[in-house]
Amino acid sequence: MTADEAASSAAGIPLRPFYAPGDGSRDYARIGDPGTYPYTRGRMRPLAARRRGWIHRELSGEGSPRRSNEQLQTLLAGGALGIDVIGDNPTMSALDPDHPMCVPAVGTTGVSLCRKQDFIELLEGIPLDEITLSHSLPPAFALAGQYLASPRHGIDPRVLRGSAIQPPLYSEDCSYSTFLPFATRMRLTLDSIVFALREMPRFHAFLEDTYYISDGGLDAVEEMSLGFLEIREVCRRLLARGVPVDSFAPRIAILVNCRMDLFEEIAKIRATRRLFARMMREEFGATDARSWSVNIAVHTSGLTLTAAQPANNIVRGAVQALAMAMAGVQGLEISTFDEPFRTPSAIAHQIAIRTQQVIHTETNVAAVEDPLGGSWYLESLTDELERRIDAAVREREALGDVETLAESGYFRSIFLRGMDRHSTAVQSGDLRIVGVNEHVVAAEDDRFLRDIAEQRFEPDYEQVERIRAWRPTRDDAPLQAGLERVREASADLDADLMGPIVAALDADATIGEITGCLRNGVGRPGDPFEFAAARRPDGTRA
Repeated sequence: MTADEAASSAAGIPLRPFYAPGDGSRDYARIGDPGTYPYTRGRMRPLAARRRGWIHRELSGEGSPRRSNEQLQTLLAGGALGIDVIGDNPTMSALDPDHPMCVPAVGTTGVSLCRKQDFIELLEGIPLDEITLSHSLPPAFALAGQYLASPRHGIDPRVLRGSAIQPPLYSEDCSYSTFLPFATRMRLTLDSIVFALREMPRFHAFLEDTYYISDGGLDAVEEMSLGFLEIREVCRRLLARGVPVDSFAPRIAILVNCRMDLFEEIAKIRATRRLFARMMREEFGATDARSWSVNIAVHTSGLTLTAAQPANNIVRGAVQALAMAMAGVQGLEISTFDEPFRTPSAIAHQIAIRTQQVIHTETNVAAVEDPLGGSWYLESLTDELERRIDAAVREREALGDVETLAESGYFRSIFLRGMDRHSTAVQSGDLRIVGVNEHVVAAEDDRFLRDIAEQRFEPDYEQVERIRAWRPTRDDAPLQAGLERVREASADLDADLMGPIVAALDADATIGEITGCLRNGVGRPGDPFEFAAARRPDGTRA
């Protein structure tokens, strides 16, 4: 940057060389103490005898449920306070591992899950009544699987804590496509939230995940405005069903991204808490204080990690984790240094957990709530982010109903522009990245930690054969009856979907079979590849 160029934050907020008492909120009531409305400084009142902390966890899952269970056990033994399970590509697309198109991907980017027994094996020996279990999985199946598996391990589903991502607006555009229409995706979201309120009341079944929508290149304003747009739409639809706001609002959580602009990311968390509190109290009429204070967790940005000089990624993760510790988040996951190459290795997992533990134990950062609160710079950033996020939400809501926007490709265009913008900034050098476009070393000298990072996990063909051998052993009558109930419920727009899904999974239907029936019920082929393939007028493949 030259002397003539003005500095700006990653989201494009102009920055001054220094900040003074006139910058940022001067009305302290608008900021508030930690644990008081509007929760800018944190959702909990600080206690002198309690050291503030957060749930230390790491994203995990690789291969079969049994192999992934070993990974979870290792993380817990190493001091993790919660776990986050991610499925492989077939699981995330609601396809079974023995589908012909899925075999080469089974277990390579997460755990392979397709049946009730898989969830039982995944959670064997996990103290589900003591820790939180977050699911980066299709939400209806994540809830159904844990609901059915926990009693097998002697745990009442009513004590389960954790979260399930609800992505009805954006999943087809920037995640794993399930080839379900918007209306069905929204029904699954609403029905699974209501199911959890009744059957798993301590569970956060309404997790807004702004990480996955933003880590392709969106900035903080785009990330949170799209997140609030989805939260608001789901809330309106729950209220329209007659679900009281104070019954579901305390169970809302947000999983955010954290990039490298340290102060902007801290300010984003503070602005998000304030926006959420005002929205719930002033717009949706919530009267319970628990409805105003949102639970925020964070996954540090995988997009900021580089394949070049992978050891630098350890530093990036530590900086991002420190920022989020000072922001006062409730849960934290660090993207491991080998993420540009693979799902986390055991060594990368250990480094990420130890990074959190060092920050929490040795820096004293957890001793004081909102330690940067009152900084003229931070308060100014918080105010400006709040204003920009709110304006972006109002602007998008004025465009029309979100179903039309989603089905017309409007959101996809936002994600594509973000990816193009990020790529252009890296290539031009406007976005400076050590090891990529600055301080580059020759490939032959860039070998540190590559022996670990470049180890690949082969497809789990044994899991594929296990599923193939198991299919003929099922009791066909209850299986077919359960699948027919799902198909009928999908076709009936007023019917609940979760009851039939849970019953079908309990009758040994697979996730792929159940989702196929959901597609059939709305007039789509059960096999999404048949739906996606080009067709001739006579119905044969092109």
